[in-house]
Amino acid sequence: MDASPAGRIAIVRDPAPEGIDWDALLAFLHAAFAYMHDRIDPPSSLLAMDAAALRAKAASETLFVALDDGALVGCLFARPKDGALYVGKVAVDPRRQGAGVGRALFAAAEALARELALPVMELETRIELSENHAIFGALGFAIVSQHAHPGFARTTYVRMRAGCAAPN
Repeated sequence: MDASPAGRIAIVRDPAPEGIDWDALLAFLHAAFAYMHDRIDPPSSLLAMDAAALRAKAASETLFVALDDGALVGCLFARPKDGALYVGKVAVDPRRQGAGVGRALFAAAEALARELALPVMELETRIELSENHAIFGALGFAIVSQHAHPGFARTTYVRMRAGCAAPN
């Protein structure tokens, strides 16, 4: 388990599964994603997940959690996919957005990408969530393609990529 401070924030990589309250993490994700539910179609895959599915996701991917004095303030899942580090289920406590929590999570993911010799990070975000496009753009991501979920004739999400900086 790695922990690194980001101001008052500690980013913990692959926390011990028995030390995580999976129901609380699921509730945290639901709270962080709530703003999008009436804006996106199809619904977020998060809505089909329960605590056991979240724990299984963490077992097959790398989970980063952001803690402030032990309190959960952010999370990010990452896994190698098609020559990139795919990041998903990124969430920051809405009260902490803009305070560097997301930036610290993405810095930890970028370090993992470099460790795995992956030259880019990749994510997907819904087409309707233009504010997310801007936030991810500020973190160095650029839209590289647009896609539709199965059964949809219109674009429903964009794929974004960011190069990984060489270590200092």
